[in-house]
Order: sequence, then C-alpha cells, then structure tokens
Amino acid sequence: MRGTWLFMLLAVTNTASAQDDPRFSISVGAFFTDRESQTRIDGEAGRGTDVDLEDDLGLTKSDTVFRVDGYWRFAEKHRFDFSAFDLSRSSTKQIDKEIVWNDTTYPINSTVEADLDLTIYKAGYTWMFLKRNRSFLGATVGLYIADIGAELSTSGGGSVESDDLTAPLPIIGLRGEYRFADRWSLRGSGEVFAVDYGDYEGSLYDLFAGLDFSVTETIAIGVGVNSVKLDVGVSKDNFQGDIDWQYDGALAYLKFDF
Repeated sequence: MRGTWLFMLLAVTNTASAQDDPRFSISVGAFFTDRESQTRIDGEAGRGTDVDLEDDLGLTKSDTVFRVDGYWRFAEKHRFDFSAFDLSRSSTKQIDKEIVWNDTTYPINSTVEADLDLTIYKAGYTWMFLKRNRSFLGATVGLYIADIGAELSTSGGGSVESDDLTAPLPIIGLRGEYRFADRWSLRGSGEVFAVDYGDYEGSLYDLFAGLDFSVTETIAIGVGVNSVKLDVGVSKDNFQGDIDWQYDGALAYLKFDF
C-alpha cells in the first residue's frame, strides 16, 4: 500500500485543487493503540529480568489516548512537523515469576504495582523536493523523543523507581501528501533510525498513513494508522537496560488548516 501511494504521488502533475497550501495545520483526535512492551532495568549488581510489561505486570495492552499532530510551513518547500501524545499506564498484579528490577528482587506471588510514565514527542524538518499544488514528496530529518519513567512497588516492600530517561533519537525518512480530488487527500510518512553511539544502541521505525476529507477549506476529518517499533539499549548512569517496545494503532481526528 505504501508503494502504491508513493507511485501515485510521484506521477501527479496538476490534478490537485487550486487552493493555496496552508501555512499552518494542526490535527487533534484519538489514538487507539495496541502495545507490546519488553523492558529490562539493570542495576549495579548486574542484569535485571526481561519483563513483558503487559503479560508479567498487567499493564493494559489496548488504550485510547489524546494526540496532537501538525506542521508549520515557513517557506514554499520547507516545513516543521510535530506530534505529541501520552502513553502512560499503571497496574496492580500478583506476579507469577521472580522479577529483578534495578537491583531489587520481587518474588513469585508478590503483588506488584507498576507505574509507567511515557510521553512521546516528535519534531522534524521536511524539505519538499517534489511539489505540485497541494501535493508533495519530501525528505525529513528530526528527533523522536521518548520521555520515560518507571516504578515498581509492593505493599510490604517499598518501591524502586528508575530515574527519568529522556531519549532523543535522530530519525530520517520520507513524507508525502497526494490530493487526488478536490476534497480528498492521502498522507503518509516513513521514518527510521539505527544508532550505536554513546549511551544508546538500537533501532526505530515509525510508519504513518492517513486519509483526509475536507469539510470546508480550513477543516477536514480524517482517519489513519500508525505503527512504531523501538528497540534501544541504554547505558546511562541513571538508566541502564533495554527497551523493546512496539505500538500500533488507528487514529480519528479533526484537522484545521490556516
């Protein structure tokens, strides 16, 4: 499907609407997510346990969160894109295996409270090297920023909290839009990163596709899908371990163009 819309975008000439490109756009809506999260937090004494946050700790696999996306087109072929949403969760579960988390051992059958704070911010610059009226294909570079905090606690054993980790991960990719009718347009992006430098080692991919229907010249409704996989090993003084997370979801949103 991604290859089809990219081919159509490359082939477009003047089939788009004659409206001017918006300078600023913002989308607000619901993100219906499904998540798989493997995490390990090491301590000074050694390696921690590989934990499935959903199966082992009972964190909710599916959830609906508020999401904001948008862009600012500051020149004819140049724009700044951004996104923000919160994927934080909490749970209480009697665990069925021993868990070592940041040098603290939680024995089998203990009741563990888990609190995962996770906020995602994405920011990127896009150069639209192929551009037609209200349609484009561009190269993008930017940052995928995961603001993470995690805590496990028991009713009788106190708590252990990992210090907050803010992981700014560089990404590169393609972004495009194809307006195939006066009121209809397809949007998509694909961004990747792979790094083995300093405190981080791992990879990321982020794929998005959306379909917009313009109700008026400035308001559109849309639906989309977003799939992200993040696998990063971290070796910082305040956070050591491995994060292997994936979230997939559907979006429904209102889009405002100015």
